[in-house]
Amino acid sequence: MSGVELQKRFEVIAKAANGKVGVAVELLETKESIVLNGQERFPMQSVYKLPIGMAVLQRVDEGTLKLEQLIQVTPNDFVANMQHSPIRDAHPLGAELSVSNLLQQMVSESDGTACDVLLRLLGGPASVGGSLRKLGLTNVVVATTEKEMGQDELVQYRNWAAPEGLTRLLRWLHEGRGLSVPSRELLLRFLTETSTGPRRIKGLLPVGTPVAHKTGSSGTVNNLARATNDAGIVTLPDGRHVAIAVFVSDSAADEATRDAVIAKISRAAWDYWLEKAQ
Repeated sequence: MSGVELQKRFEVIAKAANGKVGVAVELLETKESIVLNGQERFPMQSVYKLPIGMAVLQRVDEGTLKLEQLIQVTPNDFVANMQHSPIRDAHPLGAELSVSNLLQQMVSESDGTACDVLLRLLGGPASVGGSLRKLGLTNVVVATTEKEMGQDELVQYRNWAAPEGLTRLLRWLHEGRGLSVPSRELLLRFLTETSTGPRRIKGLLPVGTPVAHKTGSSGTVNNLARATNDAGIVTLPDGRHVAIAVFVSDSAADEATRDAVIAKISRAAWDYWLEKAQ
């Protein structure tokens, strides 16, 4: 199979979503990439916690934040009940949590409260955007808090990424650009421990395949799901790495179908690079 044929395969798979699908896949060792709607804007939803996590660890490396630093989380910090927050559910009266714990909850558990507390420590979403622009990345945009997204479903479109921008960010994470070795390894561990989206990038890969990834999901309103996403780094059996970003936006398909679109695209990329190596 050629790269052109893989792109056509992506197009066929994407039709089932009955919406807009963006894909970027890249073999990180060679930078060969195949994309579908790779420069178009897609709402990230919780995928945006990946660049936020990188910004937190940049501050740790600079010494302005410490992983062991304790932060008071109060009920005023909690996201709405309709939004996902294990911290809120476990500590209804609030709690004192370390930056490391907040980072783990945000990345591995996709906790919205942890995300907003860390954004506050960073100086707000604009500071994350500044960090991304400093790295030279202009097509991944962090603009709002989780609370703001919970107040109006259209706000999520302000936190957007182009699929190619997201795979570039994943390549930089893989290479350790802008992060110390310990910070890079910590973030990759938290991403590998992600509990959400088991039927997306990981869905059709062999059990036990290392996948460091971050999902993003909107609710379904009027039979329309505005965001069903997954982005991460897959380790092939031969040790090479594939960055995968799949965004399914404004989809009228059910959740199982949307998840399957992502899983099939991931598996197609997996098969493509394994077959090329033979």
